[in-house]
Amino acid sequence: MPLRLLCVVFAAAMVACSTTGTTAETDQRSVAPSTAPTQAPTEAPTATPSAAPTATAAPRWDVLPVAANDAAGLAQQLVMVEAAIRDPNVSGEQLAWTGHLQQLAYSRLQDYPEWKDSVLAALPPATRTAVSGSLEAGKQLRLLSGPIPKTLPDWKIVEPASIDDLLRYYKEAEAQFGVSWYYLAAIHLVETRMGRIRGLSSAGAQGPMQFMPATWAMYGKGDINDDHDAILGAARYLTAAGAPGNMQRALFAYNHSQAYVNALVLYAEAMKADPAAYRGYHGWQVYYPTQDGPVLLSVGWIKE
Repeated sequence: MPLRLLCVVFAAAMVACSTTGTTAETDQRSVAPSTAPTQAPTEAPTATPSAAPTATAAPRWDVLPVAANDAAGLAQQLVMVEAAIRDPNVSGEQLAWTGHLQQLAYSRLQDYPEWKDSVLAALPPATRTAVSGSLEAGKQLRLLSGPIPKTLPDWKIVEPASIDDLLRYYKEAEAQFGVSWYYLAAIHLVETRMGRIRGLSSAGAQGPMQFMPATWAMYGKGDINDDHDAILGAARYLTAAGAPGNMQRALFAYNHSQAYVNALVLYAEAMKADPAAYRGYHGWQVYYPTQDGPVLLSVGWIKE
């Protein structure tokens, strides 16, 4: 198991999946970052018999997004979010805010699976498959959940590299090693939320692609904490483990968990089918599990 950040996976599932994961699928920050962690909203949702979306109010880009508390409202949000993510005119802070809301909406839907059919039915067919795949990926990550940590992690949360820069790194690695860019993006997403997390995993893994030092010594070149170098190192390692011919085997070598592999494949397939899905994932934030619920670790956060 050369590279992993299980706590992030746990958190990833928590936000994408909500109550028992940890990757980051809940709420996003587009306002000035602070060093104080923010707890995810906990307002009690209400049941709704149907989810027929209507026009939604213009988003407030200067405040944290909050997922709707009923099926119809969630359908409205997801129709807006999925369209905005695929709109090339939406960029910068607005795109990041939208990606964060997507994460939160997916998390809400994971919490209330009885809403799923009506919400998905309200979405255009072109985006319905991608949303379904992301929801199943979050469900898989929740299977990796462990004990809730008693303290916040010794991490620093940094601004990720830009969408264009990271995509260029993924495709450079694809050209060199034959590993499709969307698998590398999926690993980057699950391990450190596109490089937002700086710090060691509980096992001692490092960097945006979470290499153990001994594995990095064999397959890495350059700086383990540099996105470009780490992405190329991950592609080099995956190739040695069987990629691109046997991606299941290669991804399992990265982290010996079939649920982890299943999640990566689902995220990758969503980006393969619709490369614009990557724009949404890039906006997903870091949430960390606590006894009181997931806590948002925004850019600039560092444990005191």
